[in-house]
Amino acid sequence: MELKEEILIPAPRDRVYAALNDPEILKESIPGCEELVKHSDTELEAKVVLKIGPVKARFGGNVTLDPSQAPEQFSLTGEGSGGAAGFAKGSATVELEDRGAETLLRYDAKAEIGGKLAQLGSRLVQSTAKKLAAKFFATFAEKVTEAQAVSEQPAETA
Repeated sequence: MELKEEILIPAPRDRVYAALNDPEILKESIPGCEELVKHSDTELEAKVVLKIGPVKARFGGNVTLDPSQAPEQFSLTGEGSGGAAGFAKGSATVELEDRGAETLLRYDAKAEIGGKLAQLGSRLVQSTAKKLAAKFFATFAEKVTEAQAVSEQPAETA
């Protein structure tokens, strides 16, 4: 399965990149995320509850980031298991194009699934993955915009 998309975020690239590395913003943006632990600058662990068609499962997984080309581009790989529901593993490349006060975020993700999830049919899984990705990026853009608005407010004087 492959997902490609781009979204324009109304914030400068350095702020978008910082948000992509902020576990609290990520946790709030990932649909169904119950827990997100940053073990290091390149290692994350997550627990996510997802419902895909008739299958609902709690997935635990690990993500490894490669920031060697940051902030213009970074890549990530991950894998997770949902017990009897199955497993997922994949990778993604994220590009951040500086557009002054805005950032164009492009991603290209590839994933493999197995177990009950794979038996649901690729069209259902693909459409659900697209909806989840769209929800993530819409919430992420909202959180980045909120954080920028707060940081731009003048400090109150006593």
